[in-house]
Amino acid sequence: MAHQDTMHDGAATLAHGALARDDGWTGMVGDLSADRQAFRNVPWGKAMMWIFLLSDTFIFGCFLTSYMTVRMSTTVPWPNPSEVFALTIGGAHVPLLLIAIMTFVLISSSGTMAMAVNFGYRRNRGATAALMLATAALGATFVGMQAFEWSKLIHEGVRPWGNPMGAAQFGSTFFMITGFHGFHVSVGVIYLLTVAFKVWRGDYERRGNYQIVEIAGLYWHFVDLVWVFIFAVFYLW
Repeated sequence: MAHQDTMHDGAATLAHGALARDDGWTGMVGDLSADRQAFRNVPWGKAMMWIFLLSDTFIFGCFLTSYMTVRMSTTVPWPNPSEVFALTIGGAHVPLLLIAIMTFVLISSSGTMAMAVNFGYRRNRGATAALMLATAALGATFVGMQAFEWSKLIHEGVRPWGNPMGAAQFGSTFFMITGFHGFHVSVGVIYLLTVAFKVWRGDYERRGNYQIVEIAGLYWHFVDLVWVFIFAVFYLW
């Protein structure tokens, strides 16, 4: 009898808890607000990087949405990207050649960054630092090619306030979107070089924690992913 009473009391307690707990959106918000339970095993550095990348996603999303809105609403013909971003090699007009090489370089840098994270968790200090340096070198190459692209268009008369090839908004959207992304790549190169130096020096080996390499990788993969969207929306459309 006492055992049955105990079971009955336990069931009543569970039922009362189930009724007291909020369901739906209110319950989900309450669960997520209890960060010590929801994010107990998530390092704060990684969580803060995800929050930063989420905010950056909104900014790039606004830029690309504005670009599409301007392009569809303008009454002046929009320049053809295949012609604007073409290179002349051996007398042949090759469309989007430089952009294709830039994209290949940046996508390749994601591969070297992923390998750096892998070796970081293996605590292979030399390989991690070398792969991060390779990633930074590919990023710097991308920025250099973007600088060449800018100088070419500026030489052809493209300005943020005007464009001899068609709609004036082309120049402003081009310099705004590619410039903001190029700034992110440049900051990323400096970030990777700093972390690579600290890895090579053995700072994280002494701490026994290479999570900073993964956090840097999150930033770099985000920058690469954003370029894929810019390439598809700005250059291929």
